[in-house]
Amino acid sequence: MHQPTIIDIARQLGLSKSTVSRALTAHPNVNEKTRQRVLELADKLDYQRNQLAISLLTNQTRTVGIMVPEFISFFFPKVIIGAQEELAKAGYNVVICHSNESYATEVTSAKSLFASRVDGLIVSHTKETRNFDHFRTFTRKGIPVVFFNRVWENEEVSKVVVDDYTGAYQAVEHLIQTGRRRIAHLSGPDTLPNSRSRLNGYLDALKHYDVPVDPSLVISYDLTLEKANIYVNHLLNLPEPPDALFAINDPTAIEALKVVKSRGLRVPDDLAIVGFSDDPISALIEPGLTSVAQPVSEIGQEAARLLLAHLTASADQPAAPTTVTLPTRLVVRGSTGS
Repeated sequence: MHQPTIIDIARQLGLSKSTVSRALTAHPNVNEKTRQRVLELADKLDYQRNQLAISLLTNQTRTVGIMVPEFISFFFPKVIIGAQEELAKAGYNVVICHSNESYATEVTSAKSLFASRVDGLIVSHTKETRNFDHFRTFTRKGIPVVFFNRVWENEEVSKVVVDDYTGAYQAVEHLIQTGRRRIAHLSGPDTLPNSRSRLNGYLDALKHYDVPVDPSLVISYDLTLEKANIYVNHLLNLPEPPDALFAINDPTAIEALKVVKSRGLRVPDDLAIVGFSDDPISALIEPGLTSVAQPVSEIGQEAARLLLAHLTASADQPAAPTTVTLPTRLVVRGSTGS
């Protein structure tokens, strides 16, 4: 049985082979009408591209690796969806690697993606990551790497982050404006840039409003829910417990809400709580969780756009490393009494 080829499509549409080839790979020089004609006929003929032959010819696999540390919250899956949609428009497939917060798994996944000859990487690294040599392997070979959320500091790579500092500042400012003065903060590991930025926003808001900083109310932990439970109980057992909590993320904030309720206390009367990320569940729990919203899909889209800019740049005019900072906004719900 004859396997349809680019020549068959070109002959039936009266186009050149090169035009058909470019249309099938979402090349920007092909207009949308021509591209749709080619794709419709290719689908009708059940045309299948020989990916191996294309890779050998172009030295590209049209594949991008996306590496994330966890799937506990909705954040990383939604970022992946945003990136995948943008990459698909440009004709790229995606391979997703989940490290489960393990540095060893991250290194193994990076080596596997490198061996698979991916054209580029989009990465949020693990909380254990201190050494970035496994990513340097890519950049040394000219394979672009774009980081988001948890980024490779002090390295000339493109990054997508949110304004963690301002988001944290506004969260604590809101708590102060609702009358709270003993505001605790459960922070992530201080090795993570976003943890440090949120901590600094918390501290500066307290200082700006002349609220004393009590070191006993600031706890850095490993982001596990088990530890969050332990530390919330610890804070509530203090001789002078906090009247509010700003949590590093929504899972931590929701765990805190569960602890407060289990002790027969009330949110927000006994403890007001603010999270960070505005996960969908935050609007469904009772009381609703006040949270700092991030443009999660946009983070993925921007990461993909930055990567595509590197992939489509010419060798003599490579795309410069770029940092995109997206805004946050405070979403006020019942957990702070508003």
